[in-house]
Amino acid sequence: MNTENTIFGFFIILALTLNFGFFIGEIDNPAHHNVYELFAAIVVNLMAMLMKLGARKQTGAILLATSLVANLQLIAAALVWTWALYISGVGMTPAVMVGIVSLAGGAFLANVVSVILLITENFVIDH
Repeated sequence: MNTENTIFGFFIILALTLNFGFFIGEIDNPAHHNVYELFAAIVVNLMAMLMKLGARKQTGAILLATSLVANLQLIAAALVWTWALYISGVGMTPAVMVGIVSLAGGAFLANVVSVILLITENFVIDH
């Protein structure tokens, strides 16, 4: 067992599960989407992306690309949340929440692709 691969896989799967936890629920109900879970998803996704920077294989480049997509969408979701609550004065309306959760859903899909690539790469290496 390779400790580095274990830690790498841990962060990628934690990023997926945190993002899923934020994404799941009624799409327009702010009570179903915790801001701290979004924050945790952003932090873990950034950490996972930093770990992918050292990868030299072709799949490493694709893993990095999926992380960039996930981070971009999660940060956009946080910016929409901040804009609605503290800058524009619109507040957390159902339409704003739908936008935030949709962005997190895109990041969730990127996280799923990342985990599939990780599993595929490990399966190919083992066989």
